[in-house]
Amino acid sequence: MRVLGIDPGYATVGYGAVDYEGNKFVWSEHGAIITPAKTPFEARLEQLFDEMSRVIGFYKPDTVAFEELFFNTNTKTAIKVAQGRGVLVLAAVKQGLECFEYTPLQIKQAVVGYGRAEKKQVMLMTKTLLGLSAIPRPDDAADALAVAICHAHTIGTFRRCSYK
Repeated sequence: MRVLGIDPGYATVGYGAVDYEGNKFVWSEHGAIITPAKTPFEARLEQLFDEMSRVIGFYKPDTVAFEELFFNTNTKTAIKVAQGRGVLVLAAVKQGLECFEYTPLQIKQAVVGYGRAEKKQVMLMTKTLLGLSAIPRPDDAADALAVAICHAHTIGTFRRCSYK
């Protein structure tokens, strides 16, 4: 099963593709879509849609998992990030993919085993689980890989339980 994890946004969107075979994770790719700050917002959304559509078309995931948005202060930023996320979801749905969403707590629990883990712990465990020589960069891509690992753990557990 190939999972595409996405750390949503509108300025920087992290993505990471992970294959889950048996009980093992195999890194496929990771990266980021970056939209220039001076570009009109509508053009940034169009770029997100086009580039995410290309990423999905190239890596051909079986499913897509997103980190859930969480904001507690800046409403203006939250609305823009939510619009960016909507465009990313649309890119996945237009290619027939089912989308899932996980909270930061769920992601930390799945990757590290502790829902209150520090970001550095999540990055180190992501590196270890995927057998990488270095922590993935940029941070948004590392976060996206953690989302993919979380989904693979979750769906793997669901599938194992549903066949008993």
